[in-house]
Amino acid sequence: MSRARVLVMNSALGPLDYRVPHGMQVEPGSIVVAPLGPRQLIGVVWEPERMPSDAEVGDNRLRNLIGVFPAAPLAAPLRRLIEWTADYYLAPPAAVARMALASSSALEGAKTVTEYRATGLVPDRMTPQREQALEQIGNHQGLIRELAAIGNVSDAVIRGLAKVGALEAVEVDIDSPFALPDPDFAAPALSPDQRTAAATLVAGVTARAFAPTLLDGVTGSGKTEVYFEAVAAAIREGRQTLVLLPEIALTEPFLTRFAARFGVKPVAWHSGLRQSQRRRAWRAISSGQALVTVGARSSLFLPYANLGLIVIDEAHETSFKQEEGVHYHARDVAVMRAKFEKIPVILASATPAIETRQQVALGRYAEVKLPGRWGAAEMPAIEAIDLIAEPPERGHWIAPRLVVAMRETLARHEQSLLFLNRRGYAPLTLCRTCGHRFQCPNCTAWMVEHRLVHRLACHHCGHVEPVPKVCPECQSEDSLVPVGPGVERIADEVKALFPDARTAVITSDTIWSPAKAAEFVARMEAHDIDIIVGTQLVTKGYHFPNLTLVGVIDADLGLDGGDLRASERTFQQICQVAGRAGRGAKPGHVYIQTHSPKASVMQALVSGDAEAFYAAETEHRREAGAPPFGRFAGIIVSSEDQKAALETARLIGRSAPHHEAMEVYGPAPAPLAMLRGRHRFRLLVHAKRALDVQDIIRDWLGGLDWPSKVRVVVDVDPYSFV
Repeated sequence: MSRARVLVMNSALGPLDYRVPHGMQVEPGSIVVAPLGPRQLIGVVWEPERMPSDAEVGDNRLRNLIGVFPAAPLAAPLRRLIEWTADYYLAPPAAVARMALASSSALEGAKTVTEYRATGLVPDRMTPQREQALEQIGNHQGLIRELAAIGNVSDAVIRGLAKVGALEAVEVDIDSPFALPDPDFAAPALSPDQRTAAATLVAGVTARAFAPTLLDGVTGSGKTEVYFEAVAAAIREGRQTLVLLPEIALTEPFLTRFAARFGVKPVAWHSGLRQSQRRRAWRAISSGQALVTVGARSSLFLPYANLGLIVIDEAHETSFKQEEGVHYHARDVAVMRAKFEKIPVILASATPAIETRQQVALGRYAEVKLPGRWGAAEMPAIEAIDLIAEPPERGHWIAPRLVVAMRETLARHEQSLLFLNRRGYAPLTLCRTCGHRFQCPNCTAWMVEHRLVHRLACHHCGHVEPVPKVCPECQSEDSLVPVGPGVERIADEVKALFPDARTAVITSDTIWSPAKAAEFVARMEAHDIDIIVGTQLVTKGYHFPNLTLVGVIDADLGLDGGDLRASERTFQQICQVAGRAGRGAKPGHVYIQTHSPKASVMQALVSGDAEAFYAAETEHRREAGAPPFGRFAGIIVSSEDQKAALETARLIGRSAPHHEAMEVYGPAPAPLAMLRGRHRFRLLVHAKRALDVQDIIRDWLGGLDWPSKVRVVVDVDPYSFV
């Protein structure tokens, strides 16, 4: 190969051609260093016929490739996935390929680092800091900064100890292999239903063919134990497994659960890893040494050497949809990766999405059901509390019947969970004198009061500011009042009602890392917490046998906003949080506070008739031509210049193609009309299922020009309409 088509990691550029110098060996998938002007860029060699270039030049004008990284080439199935994702989601191929090369340091050869450990030698000059450091370091080994953190001293103290011989240097290979999981370490005793389900999933692994399967089991039915048997089968064959989780906070509890079954933790991949950890994981995955990886959606694009199984846990979760950069849905891309790799993919959920249910109805996905909870556990009893007929006391948010149930639960030394999907203390702060409302300066969103940190915060752009002493509009003192409840306000009410109860607020503000999640789990298991007040972060993945009461503070909250999936999401979310109750031998009880107890979603939750609810929702979607029976695509136009954004949005609207199978609505100001200082307008494309809407949008937008300061983003199959 004397000439190479290279996809360089710059989304603004298409693929470019380079000369392959004499003696350099490259092939499709090779990761190379390519010159671009005075810069050097990472790129991937691609098949020219699959990646056309608009900038082809003659051989005499080609520049030489600079080098090839000592890393395995991206395999053909991964390259096909990158092509498909870029084409389906109308994204630059380089932006997708960059997710496969998520650790640039991993592309380099073997590396070592210098770590330090105690020698047992006591320095002649012993300061209090040195004494403290040596005592706390003990048998730990690590980098200077890591030992300084362990000893709670400065880096200089650690360097001083090394200089006098109290610590010795150790050369460590940072690409050391991960311990291999043992498929027979602690095989569980499965129920007959679980054994039947597991046998079906294991057969899919041994068949080594594309086979999407929905594992549909009620909360607490043991879905994880069942698909672990499929993971064990892949391990026995020496093939790799990827388990996708929707939340980083779920990673640490899952790692612990996995280790109890297989003897060691799997390889983790998420945004919380240090660079050295990402490097080690990436290289182990690309070499095939990492047999099981558990990660967030980005782990889907890693270069697995020998992938044999993909599991999507909590497959209904909307957080699998990426809302920044490449707007892909990890659930759907995972199915496509399994198709290209010719392997099975398991979608595990207690409340499968209507899109997934429709694939089962069409016969494209197999279905395995787990209808009952494992062992002696029973599904919790669910009651609705009509907030109109049984309102909370004035200035309170917890209804009297739920207060009584909490008091009884505490008396039995059992645990309770109050769920409200709203962070902070109050969603709105206003002045009672002049009516001034605190709004984010960068977004058309209210500032949320967080009393734990004494700040007003925007949950869209991250802007924070102190809570002022006086109203900035009228200068009135002591006139600011919180409006509505957040979890912090509910926690204050709980403390006032039950001053002796140990309460924990669990949100992304308090559980921001896997380590924090592990700490929370340990406190729950040790019964150091009596009452949890939490957001959707606690609705899934956790198993606390002593948690017997769940109260949903505002079940109607998710029904606001006009989202086509609002009822489905509300049903899924409340089913999931209800499923935290009564997972052990003790019976569980769930109270749902609502202003609309007659609403179909509330009646379905109380009666447990999920099939009737889904049948009605599916029929509504069919009548509206909404997914999965139709197609949506959002076009979002944004700019710091409002006039430029509006003019571009109108240009796109005027240029919309006329097609009998497609309608274009808008442009209109987005519900979140300003985000991070950018003015936003939206158009919505609604098309029939069979229409290739991507080609139409590509031709439509490709023929238009707009100012460079205007950003136009296409969101295929949108989940957010703000």
